[in-house]
Amino acid sequence: MPTFARTVLAPITVEVSSGAVARLPELLADSRISSGGRVAVALGPGLGETIAAELDHLPDATVHTVTPGSLDSAKELTKRLRDDHRVDALVGIGGGKLLDTAKWAASDLGLPMVSVATSLAHDGLASPTASLERDGISVSYGVHPPLAVLADLDFIRQAPAHQLQSGIGDALTNLSAVADWQLSHEVNGEPVDGLAAAIARTGAEAVLRHPGGISDDAFLATLADALIQGGLASSMAGSSRPCSGGCHEIAHALEALHPGLASHGAQGALGALICTWLRGDEALFKELSAVMKRHGLPRTASELGLNTKELATAVAYAPRTRPGRYTILEHRELDSVALERHLTEMMHELD
Repeated sequence: MPTFARTVLAPITVEVSSGAVARLPELLADSRISSGGRVAVALGPGLGETIAAELDHLPDATVHTVTPGSLDSAKELTKRLRDDHRVDALVGIGGGKLLDTAKWAASDLGLPMVSVATSLAHDGLASPTASLERDGISVSYGVHPPLAVLADLDFIRQAPAHQLQSGIGDALTNLSAVADWQLSHEVNGEPVDGLAAAIARTGAEAVLRHPGGISDDAFLATLADALIQGGLASSMAGSSRPCSGGCHEIAHALEALHPGLASHGAQGALGALICTWLRGDEALFKELSAVMKRHGLPRTASELGLNTKELATAVAYAPRTRPGRYTILEHRELDSVALERHLTEMMHELD
């Protein structure tokens, strides 16, 4: 009887721990990424100088400080590295913007990339996409996923609370995204990768039900694992479907219509709460509402800095941000007036 299998692009090494940066040489050698430590290291501002001081255990590394987050900065990093034929891999150490910049540059050069997260704002530490600003607009680019992923809790616990709250929100959105994916399967016959959906949902449920907070290393490790699982799920599915549905459409709509209100992850979590309400999943709605309140994520228009009508208009606009992706928002086909009524009812149900 024949045996069937599939090849999945996944990190060969994943480590979530304190002191992960200090163990880089061991990881590079053991994983056969770079036995001699001849790597380029990309750092951002802020923690960059502190991290650079800890890289004396990589004496053959070349360190590049970049201002991350834009396509221009990624191209500049590529230009710096293009003629350095001694480099075995690119190591990105920093937050989400830095890692996205490094992923793009590594993909453009065909270099293996090692992702070392010092913050947990979103699932970009392991995902096959890079979100970079181009001409003032955030654009998602397909990239090779990292060959190895480390999350250093020594740095993560020092990250600003709003970045960690964003990561919590981004992890929680997987629950709504998977539900939207399954809805599209039922209505339109869109194929669902069951394993990718299970991995994305499992990580999100671990964050949903963990009793700790951002001052708790056990919770931070769970959050890091969930974000890594989200990135892995997207690689398996070949798209962001396991992690992005109507929830992220709402986040993108808010960013387009009312920029600067909150982080993408926080707005995505609110989007997930709204989509869960529209889906009629009362049990998940109560769980999401409770965990968002506990972690300080906005659950209402006023907590986001809007009125209910403005939020309803953004939700009505949301499907335009991702044309062709079927979600509960497309399924219900509600105009802004009907959505305002739903949002008012939803807010009355919040504890």
